[in-house]
Amino acid sequence: MKKIESHASFGGFQEVWQHDASSTGTAMKFGIYLPPQALDAERCPVLYWLSGLTCTEQNFITKAGAQQWAAQHGLVIVAPDTSPRGEGVADDAGYDLGQGAGFYLNATRAPWDKHFRMYDYIVDELPGVIEQHFPVNQARAISGHSMGGHGALSIALKNPGRYRSVSAFSPIVAPSQVPWGQKAFSAYLGDDEAAWRQYDTVALLQGELAERLPLLVDQGDADEFLAGQLKPELLKAACEKTGHPLTLRLQPGYDHSYYFIASFIGEHIAHHAKALKAV
Repeated sequence: MKKIESHASFGGFQEVWQHDASSTGTAMKFGIYLPPQALDAERCPVLYWLSGLTCTEQNFITKAGAQQWAAQHGLVIVAPDTSPRGEGVADDAGYDLGQGAGFYLNATRAPWDKHFRMYDYIVDELPGVIEQHFPVNQARAISGHSMGGHGALSIALKNPGRYRSVSAFSPIVAPSQVPWGQKAFSAYLGDDEAAWRQYDTVALLQGELAERLPLLVDQGDADEFLAGQLKPELLKAACEKTGHPLTLRLQPGYDHSYYFIASFIGEHIAHHAKALKAV
């Protein structure tokens, strides 16, 4: 564990750490906000934030304005990088594949399978690191944006009991049915559509779920990727068909940017805080 950054913020500290990850076989960075409550030796609940395509651990911690809300509610927020990186890690010329585009799955095809195991990293290894080294308890929530929204929703559905709440901004809800997901899944998982379904929120909702964790989703109606890549109507239809609880809010005038996320992140953090602190 190596501390890369530390900045005082709203009575707490925004830090960036690096560690050697066994799941990816690379060094991985994550941002962590420690609210003032955590500095007083109180063990706080954790919100995991998964960012979107091209992002690193920096985008959320510098653009979302989440620290003030995390300080108010006493939440630790952990924002990892979106993929393994470094010399010897497979990559692609496109922004939507390779480094910066891990899609929060475990790749099974070469050359990606050597390092691209972000599902294992997010679900198992990173929480283990956080719970070992920082003043947190085992109450967890998960959220994300775009590719990270896909990760948050699919991971929460696949791991009943692990997270107390889940939310997403502009998520890729049906990656098997849109170009971003089809490109990534073909490269990382091959042609096995059954493997694709294991990382597809809409497909998971159509299966047998052991838990009906309510979904909170915000989507801007001026999002340039709305019709071609995001398709929230597919999520709405799947939830209506299965009776899965969903709050889908189409926000007028908002696009795909962090201006959108910053406008509603306070409401999402309050939503998670309520669930995380429930007895």
